[in-house]
Amino acid sequence: MIQLPESPERSEELRAAARHFGRRRFLTVTGAAAALAFATGLPAAGAAAAAELDGRRVAEDPFTLGVASGDPLPGSVLLWTRLAPRPFEPDGGLPAHRISVHWELARDERFTRVVRRGRATAHPEFGHTVHVEAEHLDPGRTFFYRFRVGDWTSPVGRTRTAPAPWARTTALKLAAVSCQAYHDGYFTAYGHLAREDVDVVFHLGDYLYEYAVNATGGARAYTDRTLPAVFNRETLTLDDYRLRYALYKTDPDLRAAHAAHPFVVTWDDHETENNYAGGIPENSVPPEEFLLRRAAAYRAYWEHQPLRAPQRPQGPDMRLYRRLSFGRLAQFDILDTRQYRSDQAYGDGWQVPGPESENPARTLTGATQERWLLDGWRRSRARWNVLPQQVVFAERRDRPSSDFLLSMDSWDGYPASRQRILAGADAAGVENLMVLTGDVHVGYGLDIKADFRDPASRTVGTEIVATSISSGKNGAERPANHARLHQANPHLRFYDGRRGYVTVALGEDVARADFRTVPYVTTPGAPVTTAASFVTEAGDPGLKPA
Repeated sequence: MIQLPESPERSEELRAAARHFGRRRFLTVTGAAAALAFATGLPAAGAAAAAELDGRRVAEDPFTLGVASGDPLPGSVLLWTRLAPRPFEPDGGLPAHRISVHWELARDERFTRVVRRGRATAHPEFGHTVHVEAEHLDPGRTFFYRFRVGDWTSPVGRTRTAPAPWARTTALKLAAVSCQAYHDGYFTAYGHLAREDVDVVFHLGDYLYEYAVNATGGARAYTDRTLPAVFNRETLTLDDYRLRYALYKTDPDLRAAHAAHPFVVTWDDHETENNYAGGIPENSVPPEEFLLRRAAAYRAYWEHQPLRAPQRPQGPDMRLYRRLSFGRLAQFDILDTRQYRSDQAYGDGWQVPGPESENPARTLTGATQERWLLDGWRRSRARWNVLPQQVVFAERRDRPSSDFLLSMDSWDGYPASRQRILAGADAAGVENLMVLTGDVHVGYGLDIKADFRDPASRTVGTEIVATSISSGKNGAERPANHARLHQANPHLRFYDGRRGYVTVALGEDVARADFRTVPYVTTPGAPVTTAASFVTEAGDPGLKPA
């Protein structure tokens, strides 16, 4: 992809901040948090707090970026919005004052039965974003919510709490999405997803892209608007990332999906920088400079997603992996395979596997997250153990011959890490393992094998790969390597290269995956169809045509 050169002034801003704090001091949470103050600090209290702006003085609609909810628990859900009357300005068109935001949660869309209400503060230090943890709610219920500032009322959002931990839940329908490059096309699939009857949406990474977006929106080829020049550069600073989220969240289909369903989000690489690994950047810049960029990216990610307080980053660190349960039917262990990983072997890309990639010390999750996952499986009593994560888990050879290549950025580049996960699942007695994946801009259905070198080995789980919302532009039903990949990977049950999303209906005995696709995204208005449907039976892993 062609990228514009970085602005020398903005690159120097990062370098100057890094030099000021120094590597030794920066490579600590305290130092990193202090370094981030070069852009914006944390809200202060008392006399040092920002002055308050009367909401009645907000003269333009502040809810241009819509509303969202996420991380549903049995008794609470996270509600989100951001005040930005002028979203394409660095400060959203608001002064550096805090603003009181009123919120309501009701059982009905007309708000005749309000069950909770309160007031939250939109701090300028957090880009006037609001994260409300609405608590003491009934489990397994649908609610409606909205925000108010002065005379302005937000769009109404719909959300849902998780079932009680002991509930004998018999059905749960989820959707999985990933990879939404604004410059590659319209988010049409989100408009269709907003009308689906699902309980929760899992976003599996690449919510935004760091690459430049030109005045006509890239492949969107706008003729009715001109995007400001602030987007026509790569994201590096906190203002850059905030502006890019604002651009994405002005998309009406994305706003509709967020308003219709609670989201559970995790990132991949492009929310920060392509194919970074832990503290190692894609390009050759000093580590302290990259970690400043990572700190800015993580801060903006938390600000703009429906995430709870424990996920709020400290400098360049943010604990995004977490666990959600939906009664006794499903446990979701949401992974972060980007922040703690070893550097990609053999310089990244598609490579012949060898001693470097197969080194047992290599990890995709980091040791702490790996222990957390395996401990959680040992305690799980759920019918389905679902692993929402970022990169392809099953082996994926590029050709059927012995000189095959593997992707060093996926689990294939970390086979020892994958084997430890599978061994842990086996030791914990996990019978119904399902992996949800994004990243690759195609839809896959894969059987997870105990030994990928032996096609006859036991099938131990199922992997559902959601195609992209727009990344890769229109795509094709049968990409050029369609037959070759099927021949090289006997455990590959489905492969489609169009844009869209996938829905998964979990039942006590059967899970059904529907791959939903749109034929084009470079122009708006595409219809949605079901490309294929598969089922996997509880106690009998593996995909079968529905």
